[in-house]
Amino acid sequence: MNIYADFTETKSTILLVDDEKINLKVLSNLLKDDYVLKLAIKGEQALKLAQEAPIPDLIILDVLMPEMDGYQVIKLLKANEITRNIPVIFVTALNGSADEEQGLKLGAVDYITKPYSQSIVKIRVRNHLLFIRQFKLFENYSYIDGLTGIPNRRRFEEYFAQEFKRILRSQGVLSLAMLDIDYFKQYNDYYGHAAGDKALQQVAKLLQKNLKRSTDLVARYGGEEFVLVLPDTSDEQAVEIAHQILLDLSTLNIAHEFSSVAQHITLSIGIISCQPTNQINRNALLKQADQNLYSAKAAGRNRIIASQT
Repeated sequence: MNIYADFTETKSTILLVDDEKINLKVLSNLLKDDYVLKLAIKGEQALKLAQEAPIPDLIILDVLMPEMDGYQVIKLLKANEITRNIPVIFVTALNGSADEEQGLKLGAVDYITKPYSQSIVKIRVRNHLLFIRQFKLFENYSYIDGLTGIPNRRRFEEYFAQEFKRILRSQGVLSLAMLDIDYFKQYNDYYGHAAGDKALQQVAKLLQKNLKRSTDLVARYGGEEFVLVLPDTSDEQAVEIAHQILLDLSTLNIAHEFSSVAQHITLSIGIISCQPTNQINRNALLKQADQNLYSAKAAGRNRIIASQT
């Protein structure tokens, strides 16, 4: 899974919500050249679009709408795990301080009253999106392992929890793999830590290359240990991915003269697969994957041990 984003080239996505089509047209014409736009004329439609890819970077929401007003919409947005962090700007004809206070208390980041200056709307939108991009950039860097450039343990833990909950709801399957470079201490002792760092980078790149789906995640768990989160992946599929990793690593042929199992760097891999239920603990799954990794090492290394629960 690629958690990096090109913040300089990718256009931000804005969801515009207003029951008056003329207002939507005005805002669309104002913003369409600079942003990707989604349009909704009802609160229910807005809630649906807010959850569909691409997830909006910003929502501009009218307050006065029939059936479901803007205040109700923002409450539901903030209650949803997918949409709760999307900033909302209210646009409304209500100009009382009590109305503005209510909107801000519900979580809106700004409040623009009608009639509005188009130039000021553009500036406010630009400023909010600039802040959002800077925040996302900082957040993404905090999720990256500084040496290998792949997600770190913090990102793994958050993503594993997120996907476990999602698959629990969808009644799907989940596989988890722990991987460890064999005899890496001997590698560092003989070739030096600079070579060891380069080897870690090469292995990380190879692992990332073998994950084909956007929902798959590889992370550096610590030291020479890596972890794979494979949502909607059966045990057979996970083992197939692991075999391909070992094959590609053999082809890469990173010399390791002090390994007892091969003349090149190898991996031991432990895999656990399950259909998440309320009775299954995530930490227990991680522990079982680690136990399978230990078993792979005890059985001679450079191999895969997999199980189901």
